[in-house]
Amino acid sequence: MSAEAAIYLVQVLNLFAFVTIAVWFVVPRLRNLSRVNALMALVAVHLGRTLCLQIYSSQDAGMKMVDAFRDHVVIGDLAGWALAIVILFSLRYRSRFSIPLIWLLVAETMVDLGTGTLEATRDGLMGSVNGTTWLIVAFYVPIMQVSLGLTVWQLLTKRGESLTH
Repeated sequence: MSAEAAIYLVQVLNLFAFVTIAVWFVVPRLRNLSRVNALMALVAVHLGRTLCLQIYSSQDAGMKMVDAFRDHVVIGDLAGWALAIVILFSLRYRSRFSIPLIWLLVAETMVDLGTGTLEATRDGLMGSVNGTTWLIVAFYVPIMQVSLGLTVWQLLTKRGESLTH
């Protein structure tokens, strides 16, 4: 099996595993949480997006990527992290801007993941992913995808619930 096929396979397998874990364990817990607490837990997953900064050491260690792609990854993930931290404070203080900001985070993350995946696939970078980058792509990205789906689910199903609960 090629390295590229292996990283795609592990992403699919882990996505399946994390969806299963979410359905069995996370969804029942989220149902019992208030809208604010459920959204805070799901948004907090995005605080791990600072892991993107390790891409500099991966590039220094020989991972083949153009600087433009590296910068795209870093800017997109740090923007997501910044939105997440603002949202957490916004939710903590029950700001009326919380929900629009979460929708902005959802859109930013979808665009970031989509364009990053397309660019990495087009440039053939997935086959050269290794070390810490491999772990991030194999584990953190699928966790973030599941969290994003759960966030949209919470936004839609608890839209009638006030943030003051």
